[in-house]
Amino acid sequence: MNVGQVDADRTIMRKAVLRLADRLPDLADRLTAEILSGDRGDRDDAFRHDVWEMCHTGLGHGFKTILDPDRGRADLEWARRLGQRRAHQGQPLDQLLRSYRLAGRVFWEAVVEVVGRHDPENVAALIRQATRTWDTIDQQSGAAAAAYHRTELDLARRSEERVQAIVDALLEGQGADGGLLATATSVLGLPATGRYAVVMLGAEGGFGDGVNRRPGDTGGMRFIWRLRTDAQVALVALGAAELDALVDAVRPYARSHAGVSPVVGSLAELGGARWFAELALRTCRGPGNQIARLDRRLPDALVLSQPRLAGRLGEVALGGLGGVDPGFRDALLTTLETWLECDGSAARAADRLFCHRNTVLNRLRRIERLTGRTLARPGDLVELVLALSALRLHGSGDGAPGPHAEGPPARGGGRPVR
Repeated sequence: MNVGQVDADRTIMRKAVLRLADRLPDLADRLTAEILSGDRGDRDDAFRHDVWEMCHTGLGHGFKTILDPDRGRADLEWARRLGQRRAHQGQPLDQLLRSYRLAGRVFWEAVVEVVGRHDPENVAALIRQATRTWDTIDQQSGAAAAAYHRTELDLARRSEERVQAIVDALLEGQGADGGLLATATSVLGLPATGRYAVVMLGAEGGFGDGVNRRPGDTGGMRFIWRLRTDAQVALVALGAAELDALVDAVRPYARSHAGVSPVVGSLAELGGARWFAELALRTCRGPGNQIARLDRRLPDALVLSQPRLAGRLGEVALGGLGGVDPGFRDALLTTLETWLECDGSAARAADRLFCHRNTVLNRLRRIERLTGRTLARPGDLVELVLALSALRLHGSGDGAPGPHAEGPPARGGGRPVR
């Protein structure tokens, strides 16, 4: 097609659009009716007016682009703004794209109608403009879709960041703040009161790769995970599930040790639950992937939560072993620990230690003489058990407390998340 023919065809299109300019409100009415046809009947007047404004403005920008192409593509800029707006409103993308297809049809039918009425000899020339018109519609809908996707991703990122900030605040003990609690129930979709727990997965074995590194919602339980430098932490809405079910759900994903809090009855108690889960995790020592429930490790947790007092207990209860040769001292402590694990059975302890039963009994009597404690006396036995825990969990350090060692996070502290 030569340049003269192209200019002639564009002149025909511009003359048609000039004649349609006065009919722009009517075309907007027609397009609005097409878009809303078959739509739900509960759309209010405000929504219908919004659709009409969208149609009127969009068609107007299309007219301007045809009438004055040298002034740029205002139609594409409008398409991008419309895509952003519809994403913010939560309107489905396919509805937006359908509106562009309908706009193309309404516009083209109007052009054919006006040319047929005023310049019927030019109707055939419109065929050459059809491809150009639909290419323009594709450009507009493409710009709208790209802006919609960008906005949708940005909104999702903001929403995720808000969820993370709220979960962090709850886990740090700010749940007593009424404003935060109201926001949490709305954003997280969780009731203020319910059955909740906290899980911590240790990082010693790494977190693995891909989506299988931690459990998702299962068995009526909902997990909301947060990644920290030393652990992965989950707020768990238990529903009717028991802690045994929670442990079973976590076990396949535990590459290292894990800690599980007791059940708490509200979002406001999650700060304490997080502290309990952390304590439970810290009771785990040695290889493997233990999953520690706090309520089943309360003595160890007590020792961990009071490191200075635990250090003093170790000095008082086991201080008499300080002058013993280190090798023999380790043998004595291992014998005592094994005897306790065997429920006080010297024979079973001897089998584990590959020694004679009398050797176990002799070592236990030696411990009694050195410590001044009697294993048959409950009070003395409790002291020795806790002292052993202190030695295992704190070692021979100075007993300085670690993070959160002295107690759970204060309720209501920190800046609330709105």
